[in-house]
Amino acid sequence: MGLSSAAATDGAQLCVFDLRRGQQEGQELDKILFFHPADCPILLQLSVIGLCEGIITFTRIFSPEDDCEVIESDKHSHVFYQAEADIWMVLVVEKTKDSESTLRFGALQGILKESHSLFTMFHGPIRALLDRQPSAEIVRGHLHTFVTDYLSDFIVGKKLQLPTYRDSLTERGTVQMLTVSREVALEVQSLTAVLGSCLGNVICQSIVLFEDLLVSTTLPPDDTLNLYTYAILRLTPRALYSNANSWSYLRKGAYINAGPTSSSSNGAAAAERPFQREKLSKGKDGFVAADFATTEVRAAVPLTPILWFQQAEERMYLCVYQHKNLTILLLIPASSVINGEEGIAHVKKHLLENASQNIVTVEQKLTRGWGGENAYHVAGYRYLLVDPDRKVSRASPPGKVNTLSKDSLLALNRLREEIDLEKSRAKRSDPTHDKDYEVCMRAKNNAWVIAKITRGRELYMALEKGGETLLYASTAVEKFSNRYCEGAFSTD
Repeated sequence: MGLSSAAATDGAQLCVFDLRRGQQEGQELDKILFFHPADCPILLQLSVIGLCEGIITFTRIFSPEDDCEVIESDKHSHVFYQAEADIWMVLVVEKTKDSESTLRFGALQGILKESHSLFTMFHGPIRALLDRQPSAEIVRGHLHTFVTDYLSDFIVGKKLQLPTYRDSLTERGTVQMLTVSREVALEVQSLTAVLGSCLGNVICQSIVLFEDLLVSTTLPPDDTLNLYTYAILRLTPRALYSNANSWSYLRKGAYINAGPTSSSSNGAAAAERPFQREKLSKGKDGFVAADFATTEVRAAVPLTPILWFQQAEERMYLCVYQHKNLTILLLIPASSVINGEEGIAHVKKHLLENASQNIVTVEQKLTRGWGGENAYHVAGYRYLLVDPDRKVSRASPPGKVNTLSKDSLLALNRLREEIDLEKSRAKRSDPTHDKDYEVCMRAKNNAWVIAKITRGRELYMALEKGGETLLYASTAVEKFSNRYCEGAFSTD
């Protein structure tokens, strides 16, 4: 079949499959680990995955060391991501009149990367689950509930609302940090020390958030990113109390039922549901109750989830405590907790007795210095700063970005798509060196859209109601760089 055969009932499909499985004739269905929408006919699922497998095999002939990332046809875009060795995730998007100019493959691939990273944090690597149970019943059950719940944030009606040009000044897969004074930093350091001693001689790890911004972390960067991402989607006060999405991402959520977890329906007797909103609530003691697991088979299920942190190479219990706009994510090494939930209760008691005053002090000082959601707004600029090495970003607040015209956002989205392609080409040709770029473009509405990459750091910007000359745009970038980026993007 041609590429156009991959039509979806809701305009988009997401599938996960294992190239090592189903290689014998008549066993092709065995390679499918997950498919959205779940009610898609089996023959169509096989057709889509067979086509994707063919594309992967074909492209490897010409680039055996490089993964296929995106294939465009007249009617569909196929976005590929090899999550683990021979385990692929593919997003198939049906093109519309506007989608070619509004969708950016880097943003779509970001959804695949994010969902896999979060899945791994809760369940471990897919390959490890398959090695443990070759029949794949457990991994299919986990993927079905987890990815379906994750995708509920993108569901509008019965369709997936994927990132568009309106998200061109956001960057998935990065942490947004809160800038604090030296005085507050010392208070946060004191709080972190107390949190680290909650289990006596065994050091606990922690992440501290204010609103949706990272204040401190003791985890390695990759583990910090994964837990931070989960926190702003489900654990911060904004995520818990208002089903409105965290302003770090522009999402429109609607819960979709993933169905019961049973061996007959999804191949798993019980599966964790960390993205199911109604499972999460804050108790009177300040701790977020995380009743993550279903109980069709097991009578007693831990209320405190155990997460796998790949970079730290350790399994840890996650305890979440909130005081007003401050969220504490306390991570306790699972190997050091002897009595399970009883031991966790002891750690919680220690936190309340020894860290409460520190928590109150930090929250008060952060609140006094907080400028609100527009704290990082720069008058006259709509910008996105990204440091890929540190996995950190800072951007104009969404409310300010929304004031940009459609022409400006479309032009910026097209520019980012071109930069994504150039970065991909440069990485393939010389992965050890970052290539610098600087592009200034004039949009239809005479706005300037700018992209500048220097020593790996990235700046994207839209300037409306500005001067007509290239000198004006260049000068505006220089001023912004010198004042807010310590001259990182200056030409001098």
